[in-house]
Parts: sequence; structure tokens; C-alpha cells
Amino acid sequence: MADFKVRSGGVPLAGNSDGDGPAIVLLHGLTATRRYVVMGSRLLERRGYRLVGYDARGHGESSAAPEPAAYEYSDLVNDLERVLDELGLERVVLAGSSMGAAAAAAFALRAPERVVALVQSTPAYDGGPQDPAETRAWEALADGLDRDGIDGFLAEYEPGVQRRWTDSVRRLTRQRLERHHDLAALADAIRVVPRSRPFDGIEALEQIEAPTLVVGSRDEADPEHPLAVAEAYVDRIPDAELAVEAHGRSPLAWRGAQVSRTIFEFLERKAPRFAGEAGGG
Repeated sequence: MADFKVRSGGVPLAGNSDGDGPAIVLLHGLTATRRYVVMGSRLLERRGYRLVGYDARGHGESSAAPEPAAYEYSDLVNDLERVLDELGLERVVLAGSSMGAAAAAAFALRAPERVVALVQSTPAYDGGPQDPAETRAWEALADGLDRDGIDGFLAEYEPGVQRRWTDSVRRLTRQRLERHHDLAALADAIRVVPRSRPFDGIEALEQIEAPTLVVGSRDEADPEHPLAVAEAYVDRIPDAELAVEAHGRSPLAWRGAQVSRTIFEFLERKAPRFAGEAGGG
């Protein structure tokens, strides 16, 4: 494992690169870190890919933005471009989860020549106007984090989770939040990112050129990422397919080995030359 630091807009971003071969760049979701895209799975690395992940500004081991408002998607996309340039990565697969999925899609629209394939895991942005209730919910999470740290966040978060999943969600959320070095910066990101638009409406997805795997989650376990949004992405992106767990199973996106295998099989079918460079085809 090779750790790295890249400065983007004055913000040091912490990341790591594992393996050799063609690069898959991992972009995590809001309140997560670079570990939470393939959940620590090394399957793709063993299959010959180079996994590159970094913590978004204000997350994990990366530094806070220079001002509380600098967590817009434009900032996140600029950070991604800077990381690729600094690491000398010209053409990559982008695998993003939630916030990271939106940033990856925005980058694919900005620089399609640099994106071999795209993975949209549990997308949440539906292209519509902001829901005031959802905005208030994010504000409450940020306020809880500022007020009482992780316990304050969980106190605001748990009432929206179905009882069947409460224990798992509580445990996973606490583990995720404990990886952040600056909870105040994370609270700033929580206030800004949900108000930001990664691209101009869901119709923009029709311009994505890269073959795209959309990993959805069923609403019972993951209501923040409606399956209907994942299905809408598949309908809009010209060359897209959907993967989702069977009814009653834990979300595919939560199971690192399974989602990694799904990505691997997708690349073998949809990006055979890239997969062949990794020894996969």
C-alpha cells in the first residue's frame, strides 16, 4: 500500500494506492471515507487492478476546506481532477458511492475522454428541486454532530431507520464516523453537499458516454438511496445496467466482496481491453 497526499485548492487530500495495473478510483459518500466504497475488499486488487482511494475534503484524514462553504460538487470534481493529474492517471474507471457517485458522474460529463467506465453505487441525486424536509434533516444531523459529536449525529439519524436494521446501521455509522479527524469540517460538508447540484438535472445523464454499472439498494434497508433513483439512472444513461440485492438481503453496496465481484464482471464485459490489461480478460 502506498499512501499519498495531494493538495487541491490548498486542501491536503489523503489517499492510498494499492496494486498494479489499470486504475479504479474510489469516491466515497457523504460522512464516509475512502474505505467505504468496496468496504475494504481487495478482490479487485487481486484480479490485477490498481485501487486508488482518497478521503474527500473535510472527511477522514483529509483537511477541511479553506472556508465552510467550499464543499460544493464543483470543489469535489476539481479535487478528483487534481488527484488524477498528480498521480499521472490519464484514463480510469471511476467507482463512486452516493456523493462520490454524483461527483464521478459530473467528472464523466466534464472529461469523458478520461473515463473508461463508471460505477454509480447507491446514487441519491435525482435531478429535481431540493426537498425542504430532506434539507432540514441534513441540517439536524450537522447540528447534532456539532452539539454532541457522534452521539448527537446518531440521535438525529436513527429515528428514520427501520427497526430491523437499527442495530446494524448504528454500528456501521459509528464505525464510519470514528474515522474522521475533524468532525466540525464534516458538519460543514453535511450542510453544503446536499444543497449542491452535481449536474443540471437528471437529463444530463443522457450525455454520459462511458459504460455504467448502477448498484442500487432496496428501500427497506437504505431509504436514503431510493431504488427508483438507481432505476432512473439506468433509464437515462445510454449504456447502463442495474445490479441490486435480492429481496430480504442486506444491500449489495454494503458487501465489499460481492460488489467488487460485480464490478469485476462488469468490466470484463463492458471494458474488455481495460480488463485485459489487468489480466482479467
